[in-house]
Amino acid sequence: MENLGCANCAAKMERHINELPEVNAATLTFATKQLRVAVTPEAANDISGLVGKFQEICASIESEVVVSRQTASQKGRKALQPAENNEKPQGARKQKIDLISIIAGSILFISGETLGHIGIGTDLLPSFIFVAAYLVLGGEILATAGKNIAKGQIFDENFLMGIATLGAFAIGNFPEAVGVMLFYRIGEYFEEAAVSRSRSQIMDAVDLRPEVVNIIVENVTKTIPAEDAQPGDLLFVRPGDRIPLDGIITEGESRLDTSPITGEPVPIKASAGDSVTSGCINTSGALTIRVEKNLENSMVTRILDSVENAAASKPKIDRFITRFSRIYTPFVVIAALATAILPSLITGNWHHWIYTALTFLVISCPCALVLSVPLAFFSGIGAGSKKGILFKGGVSMEALNQVSTVIMDKTGTITKGNFVLQQVTPFQEYGENEIIRLCASCEQQSIHPIGASILAAAKEKGLMLEQASSLEEIAGQGICAQLPAGKILAGNRRLMEGFQVDLSECRQSVSGTEVLLAVNGRLAGRLVIADTIKPEAAGAIGALKKFKIRTAMLTGDAWESAQDVANATGIDEVHAKLLPEGKLAKLQEIRNANGGVMFVGDGINDAPVLAGADVGAAMGSGADAAIEAADVVFMTSNMEAVPDSIAISKFTTRIAWQNVVFALAIKALVMALGLVGHASMWMAVFADSGVAMLCVLNSMRVLYKK
Repeated sequence: MENLGCANCAAKMERHINELPEVNAATLTFATKQLRVAVTPEAANDISGLVGKFQEICASIESEVVVSRQTASQKGRKALQPAENNEKPQGARKQKIDLISIIAGSILFISGETLGHIGIGTDLLPSFIFVAAYLVLGGEILATAGKNIAKGQIFDENFLMGIATLGAFAIGNFPEAVGVMLFYRIGEYFEEAAVSRSRSQIMDAVDLRPEVVNIIVENVTKTIPAEDAQPGDLLFVRPGDRIPLDGIITEGESRLDTSPITGEPVPIKASAGDSVTSGCINTSGALTIRVEKNLENSMVTRILDSVENAAASKPKIDRFITRFSRIYTPFVVIAALATAILPSLITGNWHHWIYTALTFLVISCPCALVLSVPLAFFSGIGAGSKKGILFKGGVSMEALNQVSTVIMDKTGTITKGNFVLQQVTPFQEYGENEIIRLCASCEQQSIHPIGASILAAAKEKGLMLEQASSLEEIAGQGICAQLPAGKILAGNRRLMEGFQVDLSECRQSVSGTEVLLAVNGRLAGRLVIADTIKPEAAGAIGALKKFKIRTAMLTGDAWESAQDVANATGIDEVHAKLLPEGKLAKLQEIRNANGGVMFVGDGINDAPVLAGADVGAAMGSGADAAIEAADVVFMTSNMEAVPDSIAISKFTTRIAWQNVVFALAIKALVMALGLVGHASMWMAVFADSGVAMLCVLNSMRVLYKK
């Protein structure tokens, strides 16, 4: 949507497009200048004709708006850039003309004021200069208002400013009419600049897609557009450059800064054979990578799509303000008419009350309200993406404010999901290393995570393993093997009991998975394998408690393991041995008892619970089904992202409400001052354009909040 300059007009366009019979749903996002439309199957056959209808609707509201279908390469920052024509972009030309007219109008206004005060010439000369200044500053506004009236668009900003300033002329207040128009134009100019800058800053933070890539063809490096690179191509990445596309390193070694994607500040080592993600920064050595995904399917585009989709998902406060704005303007205009007529009939002071009514007209445009709320949420979405937190919409950000309990899965969420040998208890005359060596010798052919953790422990200690002359794997119990040391059993208690091994020395309960080892029918040792708790988990749980949020854990693991993790991290409530449907039922119980819940998980079995929670959050390292079902995705898979996401959502919602309350309070204050005779149209212009600009700047605080 090129040349879209008015948030209130954008809301009108969205409403009229939704009224088309061919349209099932339409969302116009002022922050990204994008119109997203779901159409009927019949209309899908004539997209060009439908875009033409959109163009007619939008041009009838804002004549400069140009509607065109967006290509993949026009996403993100490019979507905010005006289209090129034979000369300069239309938006840039208009901005230059606006600046020239403001400067010329300012010179004429100052000249008129100066002549009026020093009394040079007749009284007519300053009046002529003020009229000339007004035409320079307000001519385009009056012309646009006239066009819109012809199209049935009456209560727009141009009409209201035109009526207010012409009314000031009518009551003989020439300097104020011109001064108000000048102040209004300056306010609009800086407001537009602030909105444009905020858009570009947010997009710069989330749009990490490369313009070009360095491709290697027959040992020669040449530069091509990024969208032309295809899977299989070899790309050269210099130190300091971003990884342009998802791929695999074929040559070179370096350290990668993944913070633009994951928010993780510590660089990671990468060498030949390692997968690399687009958007990361190559900090040291030169790399050659083989492209695995083209630009449209790479991580940088997925993140951008997520942000743009999120911006199109409007929270309740945004929808409320859009509806409120439709009532607000007619209400203030009616109040202005009543103020002009009723007190004047009683007091006879028409000049004063008409002037007061004109101030009402100036502040009757709801642009500050309609603009500030979506921009605040857009800034919040951008702030989240900088930390590796992808919100899927303002709705999910808003819902996070109502969360009273955060419920988490254990494996892969609170813990790393990698089993590690935690404890070795030898019996008889055996030592710890001998227990590990014998058990690992049995597990050499195993693909089970438990067996892999024992093998890893043996490798770490440099132990020499033996080859079994015979080996039998007993499903659900363990392994029976013949080694030089004798007949070895490695497995759970059922295996030992099946071979009549005496377990009287091994009665105490343990957390984690227990592997018992027997040699020639006698218990030789016990190994305990358990998942590793993420180092930041306890701190993240503590941060949630500062928000007065209760924590709970739902897991399919044994009660002892779950309770140990809860004790180590400070989780309030534990529910173990749950199947997926059991997790969902338990989540409903907690919601009924405590209110809104957020569920954090990573497994494919967590998808139903993620979808059933008020806010579902998935770890970025988790299953695709979980990520699809979630409202929030934590690219870092770091537990600290949980309290960070809540902090961002709370701050964003607070900023949005600050903007609404501030805008309405200033407008109400100016109206009240006007009624008691202490407000001027200068104040009214500040309550309109000035407040809008301050709300934009306030919204940008979200992007830079530490």
